[in-house]
Amino acid sequence: MGKGKLYIISTPIGNLGDITYRAVEVLKSVAFVLAEDTRESIKLFNRYDIHTQLVSYRDQNHERIIGKIKEKLDMGLNLGLVSDSGTPLISDPGFKLVRELRGAGYTIESIPGPSALISALSISGLPTDKFTFLGFLPKSLSKRKDLLSRYLSLGSTVIVYESPKRVISLLKTISECVDENTTVLAKDLTKFREELISGQSNELMFALKKRDFQAHPHGEFVVLIYPFSKKGKGSFDQ
Repeated sequence: MGKGKLYIISTPIGNLGDITYRAVEVLKSVAFVLAEDTRESIKLFNRYDIHTQLVSYRDQNHERIIGKIKEKLDMGLNLGLVSDSGTPLISDPGFKLVRELRGAGYTIESIPGPSALISALSISGLPTDKFTFLGFLPKSLSKRKDLLSRYLSLGSTVIVYESPKRVISLLKTISECVDENTTVLAKDLTKFREELISGQSNELMFALKKRDFQAHPHGEFVVLIYPFSKKGKGSFDQ
């Protein structure tokens, strides 16, 4: 009997209708699905009448369950991995699992689908030919500033994820890193409250403060920044 394979399955980032036929078929066919948060995944499973067993998987419990995962694969069973939303491993758990299984000769297969960073980039109006994705920035203000300054100096679009509680602070840091920029805030993509606003980072900071956003923060943000050179022109204008 051959070994089973692990499917990396992309799921909706908001609207539950944004899932492929193939993803649903695979979720129904595998022996069980490793999920970042089973309470979140069960909402999708209920929508599509998926009865496959959900097993909690996070980086923190990797060592405890990796043996059982390999055991099931060795039995010829196929397994799936999902995150709370979007494409697994993109600022979500799964890297340790994929690295170890690939190193041990197991087959890993991607079931592609939604990704918040690609969705945001595609509608941002910023250059898409070159971009850098930094995920969630360090909590240390100095480390955040150093990292942003380094990558903004490359002159291409920089993309980060940010929580609503820190987004205003991030906008301030962007303004300190680069004088002229176009920054886009993409919030609640594909959801009822989806919003996309763009402008200079300091303008967006004042706009959020004006709507009293600090008192009522909500929504996860994809933040896209395009830096301009000292002459006021970047590669987008050339």
